[in-house]
Amino acid sequence: MAGMNETPSGERVHIGFFGRRNAGKSSVVNAVTGQDLAVVSDVKGTTTDPVRKAMEILPLGPVVVIDTPGFDDEGGLGELRVQRTRKILEKTDIAVLVVDTTEGFRSEDAELADLFKERNIPFLVALNKSDIPEDTENHVVDEEQLGLFQRIAKNSSGMIHVSALSDEGIDELKIRIAALKPQEKEGRLIADKIKAGDLIVLVVPIDKAAPKGRLILPQQQTIRDILDAGATAVVVRDSELADTLEKLGTKPALVITDSQVFGKVDKIVPADVPLTSFSILMARYKGLLEHAVKGVAAITRLKDGDKVLIAEGCTHHRQCGDIGTVKIPKWLGDFTGADLVFETASGTGYPDDLTQYALVVHCGGCMLNEKEVKHRASKTASQGVPITNYGTMIAYVHGILKRSLSIFPEYAKELN
Repeated sequence: MAGMNETPSGERVHIGFFGRRNAGKSSVVNAVTGQDLAVVSDVKGTTTDPVRKAMEILPLGPVVVIDTPGFDDEGGLGELRVQRTRKILEKTDIAVLVVDTTEGFRSEDAELADLFKERNIPFLVALNKSDIPEDTENHVVDEEQLGLFQRIAKNSSGMIHVSALSDEGIDELKIRIAALKPQEKEGRLIADKIKAGDLIVLVVPIDKAAPKGRLILPQQQTIRDILDAGATAVVVRDSELADTLEKLGTKPALVITDSQVFGKVDKIVPADVPLTSFSILMARYKGLLEHAVKGVAAITRLKDGDKVLIAEGCTHHRQCGDIGTVKIPKWLGDFTGADLVFETASGTGYPDDLTQYALVVHCGGCMLNEKEVKHRASKTASQGVPITNYGTMIAYVHGILKRSLSIFPEYAKELN
C-alpha cells in the first residue's frame, strides 16, 4: 500500500521559518534542508506564499519545513501574505526567527517574537549574514535597538550566528532546533484501551470513495496501534461483517468501524461488544473529542436557515456520495427536519470568523497536526460556536453515541 512506510504529515514536527523580507529566510531554509526548497532572490518579497515540504532532517527526523512570506510585506497583497504567515503559527511546533544582522532588529521581529510567546511556540533566533563583518552586537547601540534585542531575547531559546552563504552555524542551528522537539505523544489511538491477545475487528467499507489499492490513514494507523499492543486485527468489509463474526466463533473485544456505516454495523454487532469508529479514535488522539462530545447536543437546537460548517483538514476530489457534502447534510437534515444551510472548508481554509455558524462539524483531523486541531477547536469554542466531529455526529444521529463512547468513559460523562 503506497505511503504506509511514510510518516504522515500530521505526525511530523512542523518547523516554521519567519522574519522580514530579504532577511534570508529562504536561504536559511535551503541551507538547513540541504535542498533548493525555496526560491532565493535579492528582490524583496520573493516568497509570496508559505512553502511546505515534508522531509527527513538529521538529527530531527521526519519534519515539515515551512518557509513563510516576509512579515513586513506591504500593500493589499502584502497584507494577505502576512495573514497567511499568521495562520502558519496555528500549526507551528518550533519557530526560527531569521534576522538580517546587517540591518539589526526591527519592530516586526519583536512582534513575531511576541506572537511565538503568546502561542507557546518555542523559537530560536538565526542571526543571518554573519559572514558580513558588521554583526548584531554592533547594532545594539541605541536605546531602540537595545529594547528590541531584550524584548526578543528574553523569550527566545537562544540566538545563533549563521551564514546561509557559507553554512556557518547551520549544523548548530539544526542541533538547537532538535533540542526543542516536542516530547513524543503519550496518547495512543487505541492501544491503551486494549490488551495483548485481544481480538479487534475493523470494519472497512470499500466503495467509490475508498482509495483504490490502499486504506485511508486512520485505518492504517489503527492497525499498527493494535499490533503494537500485541492484539490481533481482523479487517473486513461491512458486507462480510455478519458472516465473519459467526466464523470467528468468539466475541471480539472491540469492533471499530468507518463512521459512514455506523448504523448498519450497530445492528450487526452484539450489544455486549464495544463499538466505536476510526473518526472517534482520531478525534481523541488529536485532542478534539472532548469538544466534539460537548458540542454534539447543539444538533437538537438547529432550525431553519441555520448555517452549518463542514470542515475537513485535507483536500480531495469530491465524488458522488461524498461524506462531507452529501451524507452529513442528509443525515443532519433528516434528523432535525430543518432546512439548513451548509458550507464547506477544506485544507488550510478554516475561517477566522465562525460566529455566523450554528455548528461546526469537523473531520477527525488525520492530516493535521495536533496543534492545529486543538487550535481550531479552541478558536471555535471561544467564539461561542459548538464544534463536533464526523464520528461523534454520525453516532449521535443514529442514537448510538453512548455505545460508541463506552470504551472512553472519561468522555461519555460529558453526555447529558
